[in-house]
Amino acid sequence: MKSVLFFLASLGAVSAYGIEPPADTLRISKDVSLDEVVVTAAKAVEGTPVAYTDIPKGELSGRNDGQGIPSLISGSPSVIITSDAGTGIGYSGFRIRGTDANRINVTVNGVPINDSESHGVFWVNMPDIASSVENIQIQRGAGTSVNGAAAFGATVALQTQKSEMIPEIEYSASAGSFGTVRHTVKGGTGLMYDHFVADARYSDIRSDGFIDRAWAKMSSYYASATWYGGEALLKFQTFGSTEKTYQAWSGVPSGKLEDGNRTYNPCGEYMDGGVVKFYDNQTDNYTQRHYHLTAARRMSDHWSANLTLHYTHGEGYYEDYKADAKYTAYKLPVYTDPAGNEATRTDLVRRKWLDNDFYGGIYSVNYQSGDMRLAVGGAVNNYVGDHFGRVMWAKASNALPRPDYEYYLNTGRKLDYSVYAKANRSFSARLNGYLDLQYRGIDYSIRGSDDKAGDDVSISRNWSFFNPKAGLNYRHGGHSAFVSFSIANREPNRDNFTEAAANERPTHETLYDYEAGYNFRGSIFQAGVNVYYMDYNNQLILSGKISEIGELLTSNIKDSYRAGIELTAGVRIAPQLSWKGNLTLSANKVKGFTEYVDNWDTGGQDALYLGTTDIAFSPAVVANSTFDFGWKGFTAGLLSQYVGRQYIDNTSSGDRSIAPYFVSNLRIGYTFSPAFMKEVSVDVNINNLFNELYATNAWVYSYKTDGARFQEDGYFTQAGTHAMARLTLRF
Repeated sequence: MKSVLFFLASLGAVSAYGIEPPADTLRISKDVSLDEVVVTAAKAVEGTPVAYTDIPKGELSGRNDGQGIPSLISGSPSVIITSDAGTGIGYSGFRIRGTDANRINVTVNGVPINDSESHGVFWVNMPDIASSVENIQIQRGAGTSVNGAAAFGATVALQTQKSEMIPEIEYSASAGSFGTVRHTVKGGTGLMYDHFVADARYSDIRSDGFIDRAWAKMSSYYASATWYGGEALLKFQTFGSTEKTYQAWSGVPSGKLEDGNRTYNPCGEYMDGGVVKFYDNQTDNYTQRHYHLTAARRMSDHWSANLTLHYTHGEGYYEDYKADAKYTAYKLPVYTDPAGNEATRTDLVRRKWLDNDFYGGIYSVNYQSGDMRLAVGGAVNNYVGDHFGRVMWAKASNALPRPDYEYYLNTGRKLDYSVYAKANRSFSARLNGYLDLQYRGIDYSIRGSDDKAGDDVSISRNWSFFNPKAGLNYRHGGHSAFVSFSIANREPNRDNFTEAAANERPTHETLYDYEAGYNFRGSIFQAGVNVYYMDYNNQLILSGKISEIGELLTSNIKDSYRAGIELTAGVRIAPQLSWKGNLTLSANKVKGFTEYVDNWDTGGQDALYLGTTDIAFSPAVVANSTFDFGWKGFTAGLLSQYVGRQYIDNTSSGDRSIAPYFVSNLRIGYTFSPAFMKEVSVDVNINNLFNELYATNAWVYSYKTDGARFQEDGYFTQAGTHAMARLTLRF
C-alpha cells in the first residue's frame, strides 16, 4: 500500500490547496509556495491581464448563515443574484455582466461543476459548501483557460479549505426568520505522525422560505485526508448533499402582486370539487456526491505537476401534480369509461428523473523561473446521464398500464476533452505579456425517447474549438494597467436540441472579448476601472418563436454585444472604518431583433421587427457599497446594492420588466476568547434592512387574441426585512 501511495504522489505537483506544513516537517522551498503553484495552473494571479475579484475565507464566513454561494458573492462587481424562495436558501442563482449560469464556468479545485448537458450549476445541490471553501475567484469576461464548460461571460473558481496543522473543532448554529435553522460542525486532526491530516464537516439547513410552501431541507458534508511525503502529497476529498425542496419555480403572477400578495406560489395548485388545493409533495429531490483524488509533486525549484482524478454521481427527481393532462402527452393508452365515453384527459402525478455519472481527470505541469511562468494542462471528462419520466398516479381509474408507468427514457453522453498552454513572460521590470491557447473538443449524443422530442431521439454532434487569449500588463509602483483580447466558443445545451425539430437545431456561439483595465493600490486608497466590449456571433436567445414540435425555440442571433465600464474603489476612512464599492454601467444590445408572438385568433405567430433592443436580464446599472467597522472584537458592516431595470424578454418593453431596486443588509458581530476555549463569536445579520419590496427574476409568455396583447408571467419576489443570528464556538 505504501508503494502505491508513493507512486500516485509522484505523479503530481505541489499542492493545489495552499497547505504549508511546518518547515521542520516538510522540505518545501519558500521561493515557490504551494499557493503560487495552484494559482499559476488554475487561477488568475497578479499580472494576468483579466478582470477578476478574489473573495477570501474570512469574508465568506462572516456572511454565511446558510445561504448559497450566490448570496455570499453578492456585492462583487457586476454580480446580481436571485432566489426562488426569496431568502437565498434553496434554489438560487446569479448573473455576471448579465450573463446567466449556463454561460458561467464554475470549478471546485479546477474540477468542472457545470452540468454537462444543461451547462447550469444548481447551488441547491451544494448547501453550505462555503463552510469548506478557502477562497473564491470571479473572473469577468472570457477569463483564463479553465476545464469544463465554456466561460462565456465569467468564471467562478472555488478552492476548498486548507488543512489545519493544529487540531480544532468548530460548531456553529444559526436561527432566524421564516423558521430558518442551520447547524454546522467541523473539525480537523491537525498534523499526525509528521505526514497525515484529516478534516471533516457536516451541515444541516432547514427553512420555511418567504414564498408560500417554499420550504427546504438540506444536508451536506465535506471530508478530506492528506498525506505529505517530502516534496509530494496525496489528497482525497469528498463532498456531497441531499436536498428536498418544495417547488417555487413559477414565480408570483403580476395580478397577484397588484393585489398585494407577494408570497403566492402556484406550484402544486389544482381544483378538487371546485375547491383550490395544493399538492403536498410538489417537491424537488436530489442527492449528489463528489470524489476528488489529487496527487501533487514538486520536482525541482522550477518544475511542479499535479493530477486530479474525479467522480461525481447524482440522482433525483422532481414530482408534480398535473391537472387535466392529456393522455397522449404521457403516452397512456386511451381509456374508455363504463358508459363507453373515451377519455382524453385526466389529473395525474408524475416524476421526472435524472441519474447521472461524471468522471475524468485534470492535470497541469507548471514552470516558473525568473521572468517566465508557464503552465500546460488539460482535462478529459466523460458524462453519462439517464433521463426518464414516470406516471405515479392517475385520477381516472385503470388509466395506468402498470405502477410507476415509464413514458420516456433517454441517455445523454458527453465526452469533453481539452488542452491548454499559458505563458506569462516579463519583458522588463514593468511590462509582461500573456498568451493562453486552448483546444477543446466535444462529442455529444442523445438516444432514446423524450417527453418533448418524441419516441425516437437520435442526436449526435461534435465540436472542435480553438480559444486563444492574449494580453499585456504594465506595473509600476501602486499602478497597473492591462489590455487583452480573447475568443471563446460555446456549444448549445441539451434543451436547444430536444426542444427543436431536426432542421431547427442551432449552431455554436462565439464570443470576442476586448478588455482594458487600470488599478491603483495605495496604503489608504485603492481604485480601478475596467472597460469591456463583448461581441457575440450567433448568440443563442429566445425570441418567442415556437419550434415545429411546439416548444419555445432558442435561436442563433447573428449580432449582439455587451459593452460596459466597471469602476471599483476603496478607502480606509479611519483605523477602524473602511469603505469599498463598485459601479457597473453597461449597454447590452441585440441587433436586428424580431419578436414572435402567438396569435390565438389565427393559430399562428405574428412577427414584429424591433431593430436594436436590450438583452434580457442585463441591467444598465449595478452598484454596490460596503462599510466595514472593527474595534477590538466588535465588527459591523453595511452592504448595499442597487440594480437597474431588467427586461424580462428581449423587446425592451417596460411592461415586461423588473423594476429597479435598492437593498441594504446589516451585519453586527462580536468575538472573544474565554479561558476554556479558543474563540466564541456571536453575530446578527439583518437582511433587506429598509424592507424594500422587490423581485430579482421573472418570466413572461405573450400572446394576442381579439386584437389585443396579453401575457402570463411570474415574478420571483424576495423577502422583506428578516434576520439571522449565529453562535460559533471554536475549540
